[in-house]
Amino acid sequence: MATNDTNSHEQKSNFEDFGLDSRLLRALSKLSFVKPTLVQSHIIPLALSGKDILARARTGSGKTAAYSLPVIQKILKAKENADYDSSSATRALILVPTRELAEQVTKQVNKMLIYCSKQLKIVNVAGNMPVQLQKPILAEEPDIIVATPSKVAAHLESQNLDIRNSLETLVIDEADLILSYGYEEDLQKILSYLPNVYQSFLMSATMTKDVESLKKLILRDPVILNLEEDKDELALLTQYCIRCSEIDKFLLIYVILKLRLIKGKCILFVNDIDRSYRLKLFLEQFSIRSCILNSELPLNSRYHIVEEFNKGIYDYIIATDEDELKGERDEEDETLDNNNSEASKGTKSSRRKRDTEYGVSRGIDFVNVSAVINFDFPTTAKSYTHRIGRTARGDKSGMSLSFIVPKELYGQHKAVGCSTAERDEEIYARVEKQQREKGAVIKPYAFDMKQVEGFRYRMGDALKAVTKAAIKEARQKEVKQEILNSERLKSHFEDNPNDLNFLRHDKVLHPTRIRPHMKHIPSYLMPKVAYSAVNEQSETSDVGHVYFRGNSSNKHRKGRKGYGQRQKNDPLKTFSAGKSNRIRKRQKTS
Repeated sequence: MATNDTNSHEQKSNFEDFGLDSRLLRALSKLSFVKPTLVQSHIIPLALSGKDILARARTGSGKTAAYSLPVIQKILKAKENADYDSSSATRALILVPTRELAEQVTKQVNKMLIYCSKQLKIVNVAGNMPVQLQKPILAEEPDIIVATPSKVAAHLESQNLDIRNSLETLVIDEADLILSYGYEEDLQKILSYLPNVYQSFLMSATMTKDVESLKKLILRDPVILNLEEDKDELALLTQYCIRCSEIDKFLLIYVILKLRLIKGKCILFVNDIDRSYRLKLFLEQFSIRSCILNSELPLNSRYHIVEEFNKGIYDYIIATDEDELKGERDEEDETLDNNNSEASKGTKSSRRKRDTEYGVSRGIDFVNVSAVINFDFPTTAKSYTHRIGRTARGDKSGMSLSFIVPKELYGQHKAVGCSTAERDEEIYARVEKQQREKGAVIKPYAFDMKQVEGFRYRMGDALKAVTKAAIKEARQKEVKQEILNSERLKSHFEDNPNDLNFLRHDKVLHPTRIRPHMKHIPSYLMPKVAYSAVNEQSETSDVGHVYFRGNSSNKHRKGRKGYGQRQKNDPLKTFSAGKSNRIRKRQKTS
């Protein structure tokens, strides 16, 4: 019988209270983990006591460390036991829905293994490498394997992996996505290869029918932790929304980014791949650089883009949230008839090859994201929850801004519109209800449209330049460019890792002509508040826009010694003096 245990364990003030191995404590100290989060303080002691756990907590709450620390501790302790079988064997299996999340989990666990890497080994087999080429990696029998369910099922069927007698812990991260991504059949196969007794953890950001199904399938007498954020954590995230037409989305995003009304790193979510290129090309018209992240790009490129964004090399990522293509739906939508569900399945097909294990709005740890902008409103309330979870992580504040197209304005600008906008208000009503139940409020973003009307003609000119042909060309160019970076140069980057610093993903695609005058905003267009803010920024910052006829150009001339030294006098005065001398000579001769 499952129990709900949110208060049975007092929250620990530090990691030493858990009785963790000293090597783990040193690693946590090096990672600046000062005290456990709410999730960690509840999960770690229960996991160490051998309980099966179903935990619901928001993204960014520290779930990865919460389940990985007990897994590592369990293996280290067992290896120190004299009666323990010292031969190498796979003791833990971590299943995740996407390849991006698999890479991230592996890196985080490796950081915690820094002082015991010789005793424990973790491998990620979720990549693009064929199953047979991964066989030598699994032959070494790593202690922990991270992978997607489809990859593990393939290895078990091909007998590259045998965990029937060795597996001790099974972890399913982002459990609410595992079944919606179509992994049900793979999970059934995996379970048939597992031992009779093992410990299981299910981690999820939302409680859905899929999670309930997994609980019945995998967990035995689990402890259920429904860990809600307290008011202080909710206050870290400020949520805004703007109701506007499709054309006004482009106007407002231009003004917001160009005037830097939102400072810091931003993730801009759109609902299909063409939209991401339309937005990127539009922003390029104003010299606003951005990266694109979608399922068409090679896996290595996607990893590198996320890493560079986390390092602060790029400020803006335009991410395509393609979860609707994987069958994710709200519970309200599950009452639709079979015809509608068949139609939604039909959208999975695409003329271009896409990575079916791609996912960007879930699980991936984007570091120090100041804002999430839902340029296209998500198609489910679940997706909204996961998107805004990319910001306000840990103890840092953040904001989300969502554009909503009212029903009466839908379809007015079909050339630049998004088909999913038809349901914006319906989905927003669900989101608002969901957030209200949590104690959060979505505020209207106060925007004086009169002050930005002067920008409309520039926005119109830029948008006209972004044609369907330009989008198609940019899409093909980007994919070819990233495949070149990913495949041909892979071996070079392995030998010369520092060269990765020179590989940029925000290069201008410009299949359309970019007019230089669009780069800067004339002072007469600037709203008063924004103009003063920009002036203050230019005075305090060393790097900024240098005006064509500014004082800096005169300073530059003065500094160039050796040039023009003979011309010490003002040429106009010299000209006047020469003219007056010639007049005097003529008067004398006459």
